[in-house]
Amino acid sequence: MKVNEGTIDRVIRVILGIALAYIGWTVGGIWGIVLYVLAAVAIVTGFTGFCLLYKLFGNFSTAKK
Repeated sequence: MKVNEGTIDRVIRVILGIALAYIGWTVGGIWGIVLYVLAAVAIVTGFTGFCLLYKLFGNFSTAKK
C-alpha cells in the first residue's frame, strides 16, 4: 500500500476517530456500534496513511509528491 494521505489528513482522521469512539460510547445501542465502526475505519486509515476511497477516485491524494 502506497501512502496517499498527508500528515494533516492523518492527524484529523485519528482525532475524528477518537471523537467518534467517545460519542459511540456515550450513545450506546445500534448507533454506538455504527459510530465504533466509523471510528475504527478513521483510526486505521489515519495510522496506515492509506485511504481506499482516495485510490478508487483515481489519482486524488493529499500526500506530497
